[in-house]
Amino acid sequence: MACLVLGDEHGRQRNHRGSIGYSLAMPDLLALFRERGAVLDGHFLLSSGLHSPRYVQCARVLMDPELATRLGAELARALDSVLEGQKPDAVVAPALGGVLVAHEVARAFGGRGLFTERQDGVMTLRRGFVLEPEEKVVVVEDAITTGKSTSEVIDAVRARGARLIAVGSLVDRSAGDVEFGVPRRSLLRLEVPTWEAAACPLCAAGSRPEKPGSRR
Repeated sequence: MACLVLGDEHGRQRNHRGSIGYSLAMPDLLALFRERGAVLDGHFLLSSGLHSPRYVQCARVLMDPELATRLGAELARALDSVLEGQKPDAVVAPALGGVLVAHEVARAFGGRGLFTERQDGVMTLRRGFVLEPEEKVVVVEDAITTGKSTSEVIDAVRARGARLIAVGSLVDRSAGDVEFGVPRRSLLRLEVPTWEAAACPLCAAGSRPEKPGSRR
């Protein structure tokens, strides 16, 4: 298997607003996602409620255990570059899409891999998962668009008194418009248009969106 490299869809290094970094070490990552059938073109209703002509189904890449482990290690390495020697006690992600990402990033860091779920509409830690006050936490996702799910996980982490030290994702499709107040790192940046339903040109053309996301 070819060496994995980090970057954006054009193979360029990015450091947007000083807090979001993209390491130029994996120019073939987008090709890899395409090869695995993870980049879908069509008309999609994202978990954020926005419409988009492209969706990245990271599960199609993460279903390969070896590849999932390598991607988790690469994301952990990117995050480690901004943690100034800190090591997370736990890596937390939202179910369902981020579960494997948290597990593999936690494996690389040597911490615990946890995930949140919705209970009565609120993102929370269940299944006996515990965060102690002042524990250092990294929140990760498979993909970030509006940052809503990520922000909900952050709220759940802080509600336990734990300390957020960084945010990471395999794919960033936020166009750099999302900030969490801590360093953020991603492996691949995709510039994909999104629209509110009322302004969606695909809807205007008579197309009906498919809903591939995991938010409930």
